[in-house]
Amino acid sequence: MGRARAQCWECHVARGRPLDCDPPRPGAPMKTSDAPRAPGEVARAVFEALNDGDLDGFAQFSADGVFGDFIAVGEFRGAAAVRSFFVELLAAVPDFSITVEDVIADDHGAAVKWHATGTFTGSPFRGVVANGRRIGLRGVDFMEIDGGRVQRNRIAYDGATFARQVGLLPPNGSGPDRALLAAFNARTRLAGWWQRRCRSTTSR
Repeated sequence: MGRARAQCWECHVARGRPLDCDPPRPGAPMKTSDAPRAPGEVARAVFEALNDGDLDGFAQFSADGVFGDFIAVGEFRGAAAVRSFFVELLAAVPDFSITVEDVIADDHGAAVKWHATGTFTGSPFRGVVANGRRIGLRGVDFMEIDGGRVQRNRIAYDGATFARQVGLLPPNGSGPDRALLAAFNARTRLAGWWQRRCRSTTSR
């Protein structure tokens, strides 16, 4: 999918791309006749805008009070908060790309299966400094849509996989990973032993 020329100003700056066209007017409304209304169409339009780095277009499909529940990261309440998350993401991963693999929709919402890729070479993300690692994640969005706008979205993906890919956690099954697991289990056993000892002492 080609990158749209109508990208938002934040994304031009965040991605370090040359401004070879005039930036769009912030918040320029889409023509009502052109705006998708069916939940499945809205869901696809949201992901198309995100893949293009067009956060102005993305925002047109978000209700003012939209609730974004990023299960691996946290909750974001309101369109501005959700937008700020994606501004940070696109700044951290300048070549971010997201592909829709499947959409299942009804009259009230849509479930979207997706695959995102990119390279962590930009700004820090959630406090983690960029280190050039390659990222590839699969996930599912569960979107509640009313009146052509997303009212609530629950985003599910494997946060541990992301942590391993950027180096926060060791590779799965590696020596450091086994050592970390062993240390965690030892701590759990020690805590259990101490609790049993305390209960035994107080019961005397």
